[in-house]
Amino acid sequence: MLSTVYSAGLWGIDGFSVIIECNAEDKIPAFELVGLPDTAVKEAKERVRAASENSGFRFPDLAFTVNLAPADKKKEGSAFDTAILVSILKCSGAIPGSVSLSDKCFIGELSLSGKLRPVSGVLCLTLAAKAAGQTEVFVPAKNAPEASVVDGVKVYPVQDMRSLILHLRGEMPIAPIEYTEGDFFADSDTFDLDFADVKGQEKAKRALEIAAAGGHNVLLIGPPGTGKSMLAKRIPGILPRMTFPEAIETTKIHSISGILPAGISLIKNRPFRSPHHTMSAPSLVGGGAIPAPGEISLAHNGVLFLDELPEFSKSVTESLRQPLEDGVVTITRTAARITYPCTFTLVCAMNPCRCGFYGHPTKECTCKPKDIKSYLSKISGPLLDRIDIQIEVPPVSYEELSDKAPGESSAEIRKRVDAARDYARARYEASGEKDPPVCNAELSSSEIRKYCPLDERAEAILSRSFDSMGLSARGYDRILRVARTIADLAKSEIIRAEHLAEAIQLRSLDRKYW
Repeated sequence: MLSTVYSAGLWGIDGFSVIIECNAEDKIPAFELVGLPDTAVKEAKERVRAASENSGFRFPDLAFTVNLAPADKKKEGSAFDTAILVSILKCSGAIPGSVSLSDKCFIGELSLSGKLRPVSGVLCLTLAAKAAGQTEVFVPAKNAPEASVVDGVKVYPVQDMRSLILHLRGEMPIAPIEYTEGDFFADSDTFDLDFADVKGQEKAKRALEIAAAGGHNVLLIGPPGTGKSMLAKRIPGILPRMTFPEAIETTKIHSISGILPAGISLIKNRPFRSPHHTMSAPSLVGGGAIPAPGEISLAHNGVLFLDELPEFSKSVTESLRQPLEDGVVTITRTAARITYPCTFTLVCAMNPCRCGFYGHPTKECTCKPKDIKSYLSKISGPLLDRIDIQIEVPPVSYEELSDKAPGESSAEIRKRVDAARDYARARYEASGEKDPPVCNAELSSSEIRKYCPLDERAEAILSRSFDSMGLSARGYDRILRVARTIADLAKSEIIRAEHLAEAIQLRSLDRKYW
């Protein structure tokens, strides 16, 4: 007897449909599993046998050959357990022949008792099942909220193998769970950290507002205790809310990494990743025999915060250069070549020297000039060139700290950020481009020429600054992108002299320290 059951496997951020064919013959009992399975899939034989017996279904004394197609693609993980056992029970008659499984997909790891254990990447697997034409997906109950966000698919939360078989027989139906885009937009995102708590630092707040409005990268430099980390951690609260497609894409990455919180359907708040400076380059960009996402992909559609930037190894900081330009990272290994998205806002913080007090108005720096130069030289020119906004964060005065008046809230700043994004979006959508930029930081060189008109005074300022600051072509483009964002905040289609002057000021800090 032959049965065919559908499941799904993972390849990078995407899933792919897997057809599980089971052939049963009345011979000496055997169990062969083929189709390029890894060790975890091969071990399914013992889990499946025990789960069947402990669920009340006698494991048939037949010779089984189970094939996982396509046979030339590596199958990894334990998510195929449920589908393998369903295919065997279909052959044995435990599932009646009249029950059609062609529109069903089965995902989940089996315990020896027959319970379904959650697996990573269920959202990606469910999307693959939908693409393959399956309309019903059976997943472990703990994974069901995540899978339910896929529109057009019925998701059934399964506790154990026995309840699944009874459902397929029609004896004890399992109720599907549903999730709609309306549920996503109905929930308001909240943040515990608010800019109202930050005393002083108005210039830094303005710089971060511009960064949020345009998606620009930021470097905060200043002595210890001035609030650099405090400011950076509040940036997600002023970024625009994620769209539904952005939430799906972000959730997929967190799901395959196995870090999606239990019971969470979608990641609704923009990610904020703050790795320690002892991390390795593969931890940042991704790696492994079958490459897994790194911190830059986990920060996709959010913020990657590198505190104490010079303390990161050179290989780590330099590995950021290409992803910052491309918005994707391609990891090549002997076994695989996988591309992950990594469109994020880079926020870096650092002290001006090792002791932290170089340039401090009241405290004396104890570093030697050569030590200061050595410390700052850990940040390369090409990386600095990719950071649009460089802002100094000075010490906060006593008057500012003791001021009882609340500062401007993140909600108020976010309103201006949203207004600027809407203003820019209307301009790009009116152009009729097939794939318009999401934010000003994504403008290409040709789009800069099209969307960044300067008035005469601004042209003159830019001409003088290009030579005096020794700007590269990339630096020239990045100043115009920041100026475009400042003009959008002011709702001005023309970039005026004051907009350009502020953009240049926000990028001139490297001339002081480097």
